[in-house]
Amino acid sequence: MKVIICGAGQVGWQIARHLSGENNDVTLVDNNPALVRRATDTLDVRGITGFASHPDVLDTAGARDADMIIAATFSDEVNMVTCQVAHSVFSVPRKIARLRSQSYLDAIYSDLYRRDHLPIDVVISPEREVAEAALRRIGSPSTFDTENFLSGDAQMLGIALSSECPVLNTPLKQLSELFSTLRAIVVGVRRDGTLFVPEPGDQLFEGDQIYVFTHAQDAERTLEIFGKTAKPPERVIVIGGGNVGLTVARTLERRQQRVRSRVIEARRDRAEIAADALERTIVLHGDGLNMELLKEAGVERSDAVLCVTDDDKTNLLASVRAKSAGARMAIALVNDPTLVPLMEPLSIDAYINPRATTVSSILRHIRHGRVRGVYSIGDAEAEVIEAQVLSTSSIAGKAVREIDFPEGAILAAVQKGGKVLRPTGSTRIEEGDSIVIFALAADVPAVEMLLQVSIDFF
Repeated sequence: MKVIICGAGQVGWQIARHLSGENNDVTLVDNNPALVRRATDTLDVRGITGFASHPDVLDTAGARDADMIIAATFSDEVNMVTCQVAHSVFSVPRKIARLRSQSYLDAIYSDLYRRDHLPIDVVISPEREVAEAALRRIGSPSTFDTENFLSGDAQMLGIALSSECPVLNTPLKQLSELFSTLRAIVVGVRRDGTLFVPEPGDQLFEGDQIYVFTHAQDAERTLEIFGKTAKPPERVIVIGGGNVGLTVARTLERRQQRVRSRVIEARRDRAEIAADALERTIVLHGDGLNMELLKEAGVERSDAVLCVTDDDKTNLLASVRAKSAGARMAIALVNDPTLVPLMEPLSIDAYINPRATTVSSILRHIRHGRVRGVYSIGDAEAEVIEAQVLSTSSIAGKAVREIDFPEGAILAAVQKGGKVLRPTGSTRIEEGDSIVIFALAADVPAVEMLLQVSIDFF
């Protein structure tokens, strides 16, 4: 597949890294020669320096025979014009644009993206994706990562194992025997910084970070088995009243279960906007690092503190201060992946990486086969892929034990007729089934081959 990626920032670079590693023909366009040089020096991609919205630049990038264009520059308007030029001048079949401004995303203006107006096939909103990720973290306070699959009927839970975990040093196959009715499976283990897919005879140890796939109805029981609780939050403090913080606070207000929330925002203009937009949420103007302000917000009684300002270091420090003041859980928004190793030493419970969430959204629309969802694990260490099985797929009609899954991939769940099953060797994969596969990054191309249809990619 021939893909043009416009914008060589964190998101563009990461998408290029994924696609170039899977033998796609990738061209990266950016007006910053240093970013283009970094990409061409580290990735197997072609680099073009210039403005992505200019027709001559897109022509040089190979737009005349491109299969897809991904507009992920820092400017919404450049991304929109780039898609328009790609459609009108070069007839590029598929166009994806990253748009940050909430005004462009209002449902009442959705007609804007029709083919006879602005022909954008997929609009990705980083702020909305991050807000949804934050809400998932808040909703599962005992996990460091969580994501929904199969229309919300299944969940992937990231759990850090402590000495209180009752199943330490127990082989995984024995866990399946002990909890035979539990619809859950351990699909990944990170130990000493290395992520791997476990074998049935592998044991779990204190300090391991595990990824467990479970039926949504069994999530609470799954957490208990691994020594965690599933108490929903009742008091939440949001530090940062920008688009992400405001979206989170609005969603918490709309929830049926009452959640008492507070928003702290340092900029007066943003604080006033948040106060006008929220009905039951108290908005405090001031520095989220100020202990007196945190106490006024009730930090010592809070179930979760979500730090989503524009500054990574502020988010880290505010998380640490909130935990030291008695907050049960702290979640930090972190753009710089090199800061992630600091989370554990600083006792920060979970983090959200906007790049990873945006990349996951874009990959969902790139993967071969009838892919319905993609979630990127860690720093592109692995992917969780949800897909529908088509009649032309090589796995259709086969039992799980007959399918040649790569070593670094495992079948996490199967959905038949709306019912989610924990797969066994005798489970037969049929046309129309929905499946979820956990795969290490190196094995994603092999998984795609199993899912790929024979006629086209989409």
